[in-house]
Amino acid sequence: MPLESTPEAVVEPSRRVDAERSGAGVSQTKQVKQLDRVIIRFAGDSGDGMQLTGDRFTQESAVFGNDLVTLPNFPAEIRAPQGTIPGVSSFQIHFADHDILTAGDRPDVLVAMNPAALKANVGDLPSGATIIVDTHDFTKRNLDKAGYSSNPLDKLGEVDDILAGFQVQPVDLTGITVEAVKEFGLSRKDAARAKNMFALGLLSWMYGRPTEPTIAFLERKFAKVADILGANIAAFKAGWNYGETTETFVVQYEIKPAKMNAGTYRNITGNLALSYGLVAAGVRSGLPVFLGSYPITPASDILHELSKHKAFGVTTLQAEDEIAGIGAAIGASFAGQLGVTTTSGPGIALKSEAIGLAVMTELPLVVINVQRGGPSTGLPTKTEQADLLQAMYGRNGEAPVPIVAPQSPGDCFTAAVEAARIAITYRTPVFLLSDGYLANGSEPWAVPSVDDLPRIDPGFATGTNHPSTDAKGNQVDDFWPYLRDEETLARPWAIPGTAGLEHRIGGLEKAGTLEDGHGNISYDPANHDAMVRLRQEKVQRIADSLAPLEVDDASGEAKVLVIGWGSTYGPIGAACRRVRRAGHNVAQVHLRHLNPFPKDLGDILRRYDKVLVPEMNLGQLSKMLRAEYLVDAQGYNHVYGLPLKAAELAEAIGALVGEAEGKHVDLGEHGTNPPSDHEEAPTS
Repeated sequence: MPLESTPEAVVEPSRRVDAERSGAGVSQTKQVKQLDRVIIRFAGDSGDGMQLTGDRFTQESAVFGNDLVTLPNFPAEIRAPQGTIPGVSSFQIHFADHDILTAGDRPDVLVAMNPAALKANVGDLPSGATIIVDTHDFTKRNLDKAGYSSNPLDKLGEVDDILAGFQVQPVDLTGITVEAVKEFGLSRKDAARAKNMFALGLLSWMYGRPTEPTIAFLERKFAKVADILGANIAAFKAGWNYGETTETFVVQYEIKPAKMNAGTYRNITGNLALSYGLVAAGVRSGLPVFLGSYPITPASDILHELSKHKAFGVTTLQAEDEIAGIGAAIGASFAGQLGVTTTSGPGIALKSEAIGLAVMTELPLVVINVQRGGPSTGLPTKTEQADLLQAMYGRNGEAPVPIVAPQSPGDCFTAAVEAARIAITYRTPVFLLSDGYLANGSEPWAVPSVDDLPRIDPGFATGTNHPSTDAKGNQVDDFWPYLRDEETLARPWAIPGTAGLEHRIGGLEKAGTLEDGHGNISYDPANHDAMVRLRQEKVQRIADSLAPLEVDDASGEAKVLVIGWGSTYGPIGAACRRVRRAGHNVAQVHLRHLNPFPKDLGDILRRYDKVLVPEMNLGQLSKMLRAEYLVDAQGYNHVYGLPLKAAELAEAIGALVGEAEGKHVDLGEHGTNPPSDHEEAPTS
């Protein structure tokens, strides 16, 4: 890890590092450098276990107490061609001793397990970055697959060294691993599979990660396969010992725990947080949760997780297709449960008619879209946020649906509870727009107390609600299924089978206005116009329940507002920090609710001379803001299948600030040139 790449790094006096805590049994004096943060990327073939390696390093860092954000990145194919660039899988982790917002723009350390991993990732590295590369697979065949005409490791230090400027550490990870696990009698192929644990052990030594969680994990995972268990633990400890004893690595690095608010924390991914949020919504509403779903990347993990929680009244149905999944969820909502369906963009296209049915029947339904790159099959394992307009308008007729979007993996929990609150309270389907970055990424999450979560009252109809006169002139009490709440405009929710509350709902237009809510089918033109407007007004009234927006404008002198939604929160926040650290003013606001917009959004937008809208699409929110508020919202749009880069976004913000203030803005060391992402540290 080069000292030059982290301006805030300091060198401590040499001290003895105790290797006994790893079980290595070896210790010697090594130099220790203290860093404020580091970005590591593990990369290899999709069969090299890079996701597992990254996940274990993440868990170690979480236990240690660092703040962290991760970015898994893997091929769409179940088994991509081995040794090729399209088959490269990677896992990036950014961990720090302070509050951070992104997985980092450029890795400080790359662990490359083969030539393709090196070729695919070296372009992302800053000058001075460390490359730890497994030399074992640098054969002519693998070099040809990766597009190398010659072995770059053979030319280190020469005139034509294409890796000049990096600190390259060639290590025969595979060969050392095979030798370390020889006692367990595995085939060479099976023994070589433990090389990811050797790499994990080496990096755990380099950064002082606690190793007990990984050893405990391996003991659980391979408890029934003694030889595999022994080989993985041996490889892991061998990696630690290699760092401790070899002269190749003479420095360890220390990143102290981050200061966090008091509480119980765990590492969590977005899909896991969404699942827990749905369970919590069921608990706080007293409703059984029903998930009707069809497996689809990157939403499938929600189905997998919820299937484990039958004890909380959760029922999951893996349907034969997308339409069956949402149809079953709507049926569950009609029966008095919290209906949920999960998918990604292609599945939303198939579900659109059924979503319209839920709009017409006015039943609670949570529709979770974990967005991915499109159109069509597109980039199934890559992130994008290009389904906003699909969620907003992608149905026939006037079919308004509220839209909620989480901003971070942990925030997926809160967004799920909020989506359920809106669906139940206002009797409407609700879109929850997550994305692949949030779904698979992770961060520390403060586990909330159940009592601190909002109560959600389903308010079931329990009796008749309208006096009427029968054909004989007798006074009778009827149940009108569209007699609305005056505040929310929600219709009654009656559980089928409740005596006296028999009613009919369906896809045909009903008489359901404030004056006439008996629910009979109606083809009256005036009634249809009134119902269309009423359903729209019901969605608009959700804004009455929303808290004022929080605007991050500490100085109060900013002329530029950066507004975003969803997973752009991290890159936008990090970019704004960079601009402020360079001495310039910029304001930031982030939207959770995209339909309806918060009531104070228009006033906020009009306070600023310039409005920038960064999105991972071609400008969908900016179109909505321009149409709704007639403001000149400018887009900053990338659709690479990857999160926005904070440094590049900071340059765009700086240019807009300069334009608004009539001066040249130079971010200097806080812009895109330096290798360090230390600018993510918040200003005091």
